[in-house]
Amino acid sequence: MLRSTATRLVTRRLSNAKSYSTSNWKQQLQHNSALYNFVEENVRLCQPESVHVCDGTESEYDRLIQRQVDEGLLIKLNEKKRPNSYLARSDPGDVARLEKATFICSEKEEDAPNGTWRDPKEMKETLNGLFDGCMKGRTMYVIPFSMGPLGSPIAKIGVQLTDSEYVTLGMRTMTRMGKPVLDLLADSDDFVPCLHSVGKPLKQGETDNGVWPCNNTKYICHFPEEYRIMSFGSGYGGNALLGKKCFALRIASKMGRDQGWLAEHMLILGITNPQGEKKYVCAAMPSQTGKTNMAMLLPSLPGWKIETVGDDIAWLKYGPDGRLYAINPENGFFGVAPGTNEKTNPNALNSISRNTVFTNVALTEDNDVWWEGLTKQAPPNLTDWLGKPHDPSSGKPAAHPNSRFTVGIDQCPCLDPAANEPKGVPISAILFGGRRSEVVPLVHESFNWEHGTMMGASLRSELTTAASDVKDKIRSDPFAMLPFFGYHIGDYFQHWLNVGAKSEDKTKLPKIFFVNWFRKDKDGKFVWPGFGENIRVLKWIFERCQAQDEEGLDSTKNAKKTPIGFIPEQLDLEGLDVSEETMKMLFDIDRAEWEEEIAGVKATLKEKGGDKLPKELVNQANNVEKRLKEMWDLL
Repeated sequence: MLRSTATRLVTRRLSNAKSYSTSNWKQQLQHNSALYNFVEENVRLCQPESVHVCDGTESEYDRLIQRQVDEGLLIKLNEKKRPNSYLARSDPGDVARLEKATFICSEKEEDAPNGTWRDPKEMKETLNGLFDGCMKGRTMYVIPFSMGPLGSPIAKIGVQLTDSEYVTLGMRTMTRMGKPVLDLLADSDDFVPCLHSVGKPLKQGETDNGVWPCNNTKYICHFPEEYRIMSFGSGYGGNALLGKKCFALRIASKMGRDQGWLAEHMLILGITNPQGEKKYVCAAMPSQTGKTNMAMLLPSLPGWKIETVGDDIAWLKYGPDGRLYAINPENGFFGVAPGTNEKTNPNALNSISRNTVFTNVALTEDNDVWWEGLTKQAPPNLTDWLGKPHDPSSGKPAAHPNSRFTVGIDQCPCLDPAANEPKGVPISAILFGGRRSEVVPLVHESFNWEHGTMMGASLRSELTTAASDVKDKIRSDPFAMLPFFGYHIGDYFQHWLNVGAKSEDKTKLPKIFFVNWFRKDKDGKFVWPGFGENIRVLKWIFERCQAQDEEGLDSTKNAKKTPIGFIPEQLDLEGLDVSEETMKMLFDIDRAEWEEEIAGVKATLKEKGGDKLPKELVNQANNVEKRLKEMWDLL
């Protein structure tokens, strides 16, 4: 286990760490035989020209940045407009997560999520063939990193080997990386080994010459029994920054099941009311459904405050007081650029005003960045994400729809003071949400943990661009985790039920809600204004949690019971021009729509849970169907 000694990481940069020499990696790692052996065996396999053990210092970061600039792989942006910031352009075939190339290599096929299994022995043979000599002419970077605050009882350590400077820079931003982690690991073998290569060896004297390195053959593989990750061929995002989805969700979800905690695709935020009372909320939403916007929300209601702990991933574990505590295992934002603007997320724009690496956005005449949605009108003479002059009449976007910014969390102006608290923050509510243009109301609350688990398990959402190889218009996305499960989904459902059953005091369990900001009218226009106005829904959630604290589990304060859960008797709409008709539409439970919806819920549970689907979730779905029928019979 990660040792719960001293070290609380207050700042991201680790700039006070003393640098290791890069001349002799064997000497640097000889104190830890497991780590030494991991590096040595992969040096023999991958055959890099050199090996560098990362120390995480500012000077190291600057050297790597300059090397990428010199090789034409990063473009320095306008120093006056965007200090210390850069633009990367990836290969057109390496722009997003690749779900069809992502595999769970468990010992038994029945233990893997549907359709993701490969035999671990056969996969290792395939990968070893690909990794053989793959780093020739390149440097192997040894990256010790911590997922979560150093010294946290919830955090875990990993070590990634990569031949990509871009990935090394990203890992420094997105994790706690460098010598402090290596010092904390000491001689322990308790780390997740992660091997990555872009799969493009260089001949003697050859350079990348400004061309994004990757390979047409791509594999992102997880070995859950070993807690091991191997990724080949991609240099982009979660395919290559192995601390992110690969470790923090797929491997960590298996760890969580083995050890009794949860690894979730959830933001974490703190809500403070005008009286100074504070509660923490987690929310699970598929990519590109407003997670980062919600995590950094600027409330429209006077006196209310939102502060950010994390925008993407949460690890939840019971504390000594019987409550679930959460940490953000990451240390930065890997956010979607398109659609980010002063209205949707002013805090994000502030965060990326400096010290940021952008990927696949457009470039302006004066060397600043631009993307669709940043301003109403595109600046003239843009260079698009492919490095070509942008033609607005072509109908093609200037920035890739999945273009990103990578920035340290310490630049967030609304960062929560407890963001680096080793024990985590106590969670009062868990939200599920998706992009649904009809059927699902603005917000509803589950009747209990089991009902809430069913709500999360049956989540469905309209398609986003974060995955490049998914064709469905609306797909089932249980817990917003579909691409990230590390073991069989039916077992995952049962694990959620088990976590709830473990609580000895149900009043300490987080209340569970479902939100939908994306409902549309018959003309296809969004009904709810969203963004900062979402605080009105969060206020109701806050007060429902408060009511449970004061009145117990059976409290119905400002809550109307419906067949699908509690909805608000009234939202705080002061200062908001929303008609009574609109509010009725937002909470309408239509018979025909819900007959189809509950059939979809049952189909989702059966499809995803398979033979391992817990009976309790079937019972919960049947209960909803029964309540709906009783309501309609009365009408």
